[in-house]
Amino acid sequence: MNCLVCRTKSCRSNISCGGEKFSTDQVLDLYHTRETASVIQGAASLVDNGRAGELSRIEELLDFAVSLNYTKIGLAYCYGMESLAVDIRNLFLERGLSCIGVSCTCGAMSQKEVNLKSPLEGVSCNPLSQAKQMMADGVDLAVTVGLCMGHDILFQREFDRDQTTLVVKDRVFSNCPVKGVGKLKISSKES
Repeated sequence: MNCLVCRTKSCRSNISCGGEKFSTDQVLDLYHTRETASVIQGAASLVDNGRAGELSRIEELLDFAVSLNYTKIGLAYCYGMESLAVDIRNLFLERGLSCIGVSCTCGAMSQKEVNLKSPLEGVSCNPLSQAKQMMADGVDLAVTVGLCMGHDILFQREFDRDQTTLVVKDRVFSNCPVKGVGKLKISSKES
């Protein structure tokens, strides 16, 4: 299945294209579990009933966290974005939610300890420890704020609870990576 080259887009009319390699019955069973149903209903409340396009991503996140009764929010942030993480934490606190931040340098591990091939001195970013710390602190929703490429992947692999991304680091396009898409020459050939 490659939806990018599909011409009929029949799925948008509730008609299967037949290319699925999964059981729709199994997927529906997953949607109907209590945990998934609450998340899908919370997400629907943000976009259904004419709300789509009215809220910024941070407003959606705040409303979503409140509506799903998350008790402790964790911000996994890049130390270069600490002042932004403080502002975000304050917004959660204003909504009556508990919120902690865990810097990418937590654990104070050196570059050479984390990456055995690194020639660099000094402290290393440490997304695995960020995830471990948040789980130990009982965070039930993690929000990533500007983790470096690759570090975000490691954090997401290790943190085993609900998570979302608020800020994607892009040093060239002011943390708006989709702006870079138009700057690159993209081949029309499918690989």
